[in-house]
Amino acid sequence: MSREKAEILRRLHAGPPVLFLPNAWDVASARIVEQAGFPAVATSSAGVAHVLGYPDGERISRAEMLDMIRRISAAVGVPVTADMEAGYGTTAEAAAETARGVVSAGAVGMNLEDATPDGALLPMEAQVGRIRAARANASHLVINGRTDAFPKAGIEEAIRRANAYLTAGADCAFVPFVSDRQAIARLAREIRGPLNILATPASPPLAELEHMGVRRVSVGSGPARAAYGRLRQLASSLKSGGSWAVLGEGAFTYAEMQALFGAKA
Repeated sequence: MSREKAEILRRLHAGPPVLFLPNAWDVASARIVEQAGFPAVATSSAGVAHVLGYPDGERISRAEMLDMIRRISAAVGVPVTADMEAGYGTTAEAAAETARGVVSAGAVGMNLEDATPDGALLPMEAQVGRIRAARANASHLVINGRTDAFPKAGIEEAIRRANAYLTAGADCAFVPFVSDRQAIARLAREIRGPLNILATPASPPLAELEHMGVRRVSVGSGPARAAYGRLRQLASSLKSGGSWAVLGEGAFTYAEMQALFGAKA
């Protein structure tokens, strides 16, 4: 079953249409994404870290991250791809252990980035070795090779790294933090494989991204932060003596939440 799901996820990168993934951070959010009709669920490393009380940036342990991935994978029927940050260690052995853990947790995809938690870029050759190790230890895993080279090291370096990661065994190249149309179009044109970008309020519309040649769009911790922003608004309204009606605005009913987790009416 896991290999079948991996092939489904891999084929979704072929496009069109573009593979759009609203990132989940717990079982409830993953089920909501699945029920909305999305063909796969991607996790947000920041979202998972925050819900468990950690800042982003590999402050959470690999084991804790994988525990949430396991819970999400068991709760949905669609393929799950896990954001595993930089693999919880800079070595090839760490990347291999993370890849094995993702497979054991029931996910069929993994993000692996080339920047350390302090923001420093790993040498490209080291990241190539890490992707090769992940591939050797999880042959069917759909690897999303992320480079943080743009904008700090320039678009040429981002393209160079993305192509090297694809050659090393990544299935998709992830270049976040780019919203300029010309830059996105160049990345899609010069990267020799599927391109994933991170959508933000400044990004072009999804249809335009698809037309440019982008094959995967994710939104990172955006949905989680939007949910917490809504809670902040609600808390502020209640604190200032606002109407109880705020509790029902856009909210799931109790019965809907129960049903989300399989409870019978």
